[in-house]
Amino acid sequence: MELPQVQQEADKIIANIEKVIVGKRAVVELTLVTLLSQGHLLIEDVPGVGKTMLARALACSIGCNFKRVQFTPDLLPTDVTGVSIYNQKTLEFEFRPGPVMANIVLSDEINRATPKTQSALLEAMEERQITVDGVTYPLPRPFIVMATQNPIEYEGTFPLPEAQLDRFMLRLSLGYPSMMDELEIIKRQQFQHPIEDLGEVVSLETLIAMQTAIKSVLVAEEIQEYIAALVKASRDHESVYLGSSPRGSLGLYRTCQARAAIQGRDYAIPDDVKALALPVLAHRIIISPAARIRSVTGKNVVEDLLRATRVPGSRPAGAKR
Repeated sequence: MELPQVQQEADKIIANIEKVIVGKRAVVELTLVTLLSQGHLLIEDVPGVGKTMLARALACSIGCNFKRVQFTPDLLPTDVTGVSIYNQKTLEFEFRPGPVMANIVLSDEINRATPKTQSALLEAMEERQITVDGVTYPLPRPFIVMATQNPIEYEGTFPLPEAQLDRFMLRLSLGYPSMMDELEIIKRQQFQHPIEDLGEVVSLETLIAMQTAIKSVLVAEEIQEYIAALVKASRDHESVYLGSSPRGSLGLYRTCQARAAIQGRDYAIPDDVKALALPVLAHRIIISPAARIRSVTGKNVVEDLLRATRVPGSRPAGAKR
């Protein structure tokens, strides 16, 4: 697939999702960027703003295998990965795959499950495979985990461990709609939910071709150095206990390629890095206890990094042309 085709197909997917998700084009685009980058997405927000519906709309748009897992405190790891059951007729154990064996896996309210169950997704998210009773099973392609979670201060939640957070390429927040958008939502759902009529606009084969095509987007060496400088600075910031991992650098690199492609460019620009730095890096940064007392967040740190790190092609203030 040629890069101009990526933009055309991406526009189809975005327009289709916007029939359901109103007034959140930036979030829809970033969701598609995650999918094209073969990453995983964490959506953190209050209940009722459309987190689950966004995942369903994406699955309907690409006609893929979609499974939903409702994470609860009593959910077991085998409820996610699957389990081997002894068949008395064949006298052998048979593997019954769990919901993780799908193209899009919606892990709803992931932080309501215990850390033991949350860790059941670690191998699947990183290695695209699961191991049950010593046997390894490959996951279908493409594969993306879209997890939703309520804010951690809500009752009955377990904070995601750092190793789990690091495996999510992006973390997003939908936010409340504007008044005009909320009125539009009410009108669209007068008789039935728009998701009921949502159809496939891009085949699974086309999506895989799009994922391959974005890898040819040029990321100049200056942009690569800009990415590396931002990530290194996250480890040296005074308010940071632990900065972004190299997985953050790779995530920022790949998502810049995807964003450029869906905007019709065959090259990445500094604005791609700026637009993606916050959703890609903020959740990978662990704030020091002293800074946490001052209410410093990962978002504040990334904003500091963007202000302090030199942008490729720019000149220091006051410099002569």
